[in-house]
Amino acid sequence: MDGSPEIWPESWRTLPGGIRSGRYTDPAFARLEHERLWKKVWQAAARVDEIPEPGDHTIYEIGDQTVLIVRTDADTIKAYHNVCPHRGTALAACSGHFEDGRIICPFHGWRWDLEGNNQYVLERKQFKRGELEDSDVALRTVHSEVYAGFVFINFEREPQPFDEFIAPVRELLDGLAIEHMRHYWWKAIPIASNWKVAQEAFFEGYHVPATHPQLEPDAADVIWKGEPNAEVEATFAHNNVIYENFANGHGRFYGGKKTAMAGHVKNQTIDPVDAMADRLNLLVEGMDAMVLKEDVDLVRSLKGKPIPEDSSLGGEYVKALYTKAAMEKRPMPTPTPEILGMWGGEIFIFPNLLVLPQAGNAMIYRVRPVGFDPDHCVFEIFSTRTRPADAELERAEVQHVTDIDDPEQVLKIPRQDLGNIPRMQKGLHTDGCRQIWLAKDQERLILNMHQEMDRYLGAPTN
Repeated sequence: MDGSPEIWPESWRTLPGGIRSGRYTDPAFARLEHERLWKKVWQAAARVDEIPEPGDHTIYEIGDQTVLIVRTDADTIKAYHNVCPHRGTALAACSGHFEDGRIICPFHGWRWDLEGNNQYVLERKQFKRGELEDSDVALRTVHSEVYAGFVFINFEREPQPFDEFIAPVRELLDGLAIEHMRHYWWKAIPIASNWKVAQEAFFEGYHVPATHPQLEPDAADVIWKGEPNAEVEATFAHNNVIYENFANGHGRFYGGKKTAMAGHVKNQTIDPVDAMADRLNLLVEGMDAMVLKEDVDLVRSLKGKPIPEDSSLGGEYVKALYTKAAMEKRPMPTPTPEILGMWGGEIFIFPNLLVLPQAGNAMIYRVRPVGFDPDHCVFEIFSTRTRPADAELERAEVQHVTDIDDPEQVLKIPRQDLGNIPRMQKGLHTDGCRQIWLAKDQERLILNMHQEMDRYLGAPTN
């Protein structure tokens, strides 16, 4: 199946209000994605703090492609096809450091500098009738751009300009200070599901009361113990979430004014500071990302302090955050209503990067297929935060999760989310599932993503 519109299977179609299940289960569709999406789209290949020093390198793999990403100096990062032009040996198998700025093939010792220029070929005169030039065997570059703390790559010979690709979300990402976020922890988790199934679980807040009952106990009681009615249904937090689709497949959602970060709490029987801190502490204990212990401690420091008439608990917390950050010379998001309103929300960067910002921190998800297998992916979680000017920055290293059910390896909230995902993949394979249905507002980011994918894949437009 080559994916041309005239033979596009019905099971691959994107519908006005749903998705055909073959897009998640068909190996031929996974192959088509590799050829027409992953080989043509800008994608986040690395975080800059994976390679903080000149000579540091890391690798990125997608489908059957492997890319070598190298810091050449303090201000420059380059990406190369991870292959020796002699016999095809991968020049690096994992992250590491090239000593003395030399990239050496482990097979026959051919050597390059960090800029990809060949420096040495063993028995050079035996190649190309003795006329082998350095330029003949220079490392082949892959288009790359450093932005928002990431190294983005594109395999196309003449890719869409990166500035054009990122434009719909650039202002938000710049305002949230994502480029200043640095490594706190990073985990890679193998999941028995399609990569799209895994990431789409995080495109909406509609799942929270059922999946995370501890975060919305009243709404969870409606789902698990009773029948919803109009009065109770209005208490669901997802009714306050605003979703927006952008060009190029990007999107976002945010919670507006009725969030714990904004000082909105439902339980008025206890001190509002305690209620806000207790709510945020659920995120500390359940994720240890986005909201950190020091953020909750700062909320509790407000207890007993008067709140000016023209302010609110949320407003006073924001003032305290920015005062503390200024003392530490720590970068923070631009304090405008739109940027502050994104705290607790999400920005989706097509095709597979999700940024969840909050208070100078961000949790970031990246989801990739495993080879061409439609039923397996790697789900990565990056916990990042801005750091004081005098803080020692560590090199980011991934922790490979071996047991998704181990609470020591995966905390409660992601464990709840990721536990659903293999069950979704299993259901998509059944004969009883020909399509998934999508809510017009709550799941609009999913449909927008698939519509952009169709543009890459060459799907029929009718």
